[in-house]
Amino acid sequence: MKWKDWDLNLKVRLLGEFLTNVLFWMFFPFMAIYFSEHLGKELAGILLIASQLIGVFTNLIGGYCADTFGRKKMMVISAFGQAISFICFAFANSPWLESPILSFICFSALGFFGSFYWPASHAMVADVVPEKHRSQVFAYFYTAINISVVIGPILGGVFFFEYRFALLIASALASFLLTFLIYKLVRETAPNILNGSMKVKTKNSKWTNAIKEQVKDYQIIVTDKAFMLFIIAGILVAQSFMQMDLLLAVYMSEKVPVQEVISLGEWSITASGEQAFGWIISENGLLVALLTVFISKWMTKYYERNVFIISACLYGIAMLTFGHTTNLWIIALGMLIFTMGELMVVGIQDSFISKLAPENMRGQYFAAGSLRFAVGRTLAPIAIPLSGWIGYSWTFNLLFLVTILSAIMYVFTFRIVEKKEQINRSPVSSSIREYK
Repeated sequence: MKWKDWDLNLKVRLLGEFLTNVLFWMFFPFMAIYFSEHLGKELAGILLIASQLIGVFTNLIGGYCADTFGRKKMMVISAFGQAISFICFAFANSPWLESPILSFICFSALGFFGSFYWPASHAMVADVVPEKHRSQVFAYFYTAINISVVIGPILGGVFFFEYRFALLIASALASFLLTFLIYKLVRETAPNILNGSMKVKTKNSKWTNAIKEQVKDYQIIVTDKAFMLFIIAGILVAQSFMQMDLLLAVYMSEKVPVQEVISLGEWSITASGEQAFGWIISENGLLVALLTVFISKWMTKYYERNVFIISACLYGIAMLTFGHTTNLWIIALGMLIFTMGELMVVGIQDSFISKLAPENMRGQYFAAGSLRFAVGRTLAPIAIPLSGWIGYSWTFNLLFLVTILSAIMYVFTFRIVEKKEQINRSPVSSSIREYK
């Protein structure tokens, strides 16, 4: 599908979201450093956990609101809410005020409004793009996000610590611009809005019903042992890959000294831990943008069990590498290992869930599958105060052990799956199916 064939909705959003994502990634990776320095590790960890809990609940109703009230309306409200949050965030970091608590409230508000924006954004792509072209269009949006992950942290390594107020004002202006573009140029695409019908069955229906329905869907976890183990393994391994923006950020800020990175004669480049952290995040984003398609295709040649297990172990090796060096080149090697663990499972996670799910319950399985990230993201900030109690080395060691436990859980998961497949292939089960 060529660019000239794209719907105007997609063109406006791709360009607008790319700009806002670059600005977002100029400050987001450094927030753990900011909160740890201003509030202490223990309080920072607690507040970050609370922030993620808010995200868990708002994610439950974000899709419901997009279907019920319309994609465009939710995107406009969300973008405008983020713009106001950025204004308050900038005020909390202005030359005449420094308020970490207000900064945390604004940071949480950004996550809150983002939880309502992205379900509507993804749904709009599905609304306006034919099924055969959707994966291609989603890939363009995914690539744009990862390019912003490359550019943002590099710029943020300078602007966040030196010109934070100006950065947040620029983010607010970009959000206002995105709000205006969506309001003026983007049309509504929600089928129920266009048809004049509402997905809500009665006038008395409330958004709380969406939460109740989602909670009921999650009960499927306890009825399928293989799926339950898969979820638990995903939550465990998430404790490692979620540390890229949490523990690793604080560790590099506190423990990695200013050092010479490249030297050619009298010319050299030096970087502090904070600046180098932006480079490390950009390394991850660049590798993801360049290698996602290649590695995803490569991994389809191997048995899923081995891919999940090796991925978990690579995360663990990366944790050990990060925790036992302050050399920037070795940390960069650790990020390479980390990213390989990430990319190995990008293409097979959803396909594995769909394989486990009965045809009439795929929606419930995918909804429950999101708990791997929602719960994992909620628990991950515990590592920050933990590093203050037992030290960085032992915290990274513990994360390594958690990834090994995750790999073991994957072993048990696939044992159950293999037994089910053997039963389904047996002559007795085949004759039963034929009889039915």
